[in-house]
Amino acid sequence: MKELKADLAGLRLFELDIFRDERGFFIERFREDKWAALDFRETFQQDNHSRSLPGVIRGMHYQVDPPQGKMVGVTRGRIFDVVVDIRKNSPTFGKWFSTELSDENGRVLWVPFGFAHGFCVLGNEPADVVYKVTGTYNPKTEAGLLWNDPEVGVKWPVQNPIMSGKDTVLPRLKDITRI
Repeated sequence: MKELKADLAGLRLFELDIFRDERGFFIERFREDKWAALDFRETFQQDNHSRSLPGVIRGMHYQVDPPQGKMVGVTRGRIFDVVVDIRKNSPTFGKWFSTELSDENGRVLWVPFGFAHGFCVLGNEPADVVYKVTGTYNPKTEAGLLWNDPEVGVKWPVQNPIMSGKDTVLPRLKDITRI
């Protein structure tokens, strides 16, 4: 396992070791001693799993109470994973970072509290996204940022995405409460 470069302070991008043979592959998605060797020591409260169809965008979401950090990976398919810095007093407030996560590249992204997170499915197959989160889900304090806010300017690689109704009416960056 190794750590790759992520452009925004606090984000951490990792590439897991993949053991391949004629049968397929094997990945240790989480092993505490290996993560600790990279100075990663978060305590997770909940695991989540979503399946999304080609052309779907989910996001951009965050949760305030309890604050949630997310370790995001893909067990099937490919996604364009995006985070936006919404931290109060951050020098990179409003900046975004993206990376491709897939079942084949073994990458996982650590998204700490203070970032809005979303993704779109790449290719013609569904994607299964798994999240380890540091706080349990609380629907009363979930929030979000409009996926196509021109002030942020994410370059999404999908035209006419399939989205939930609530994700299409989230507030713009200038209208959210900074955290």
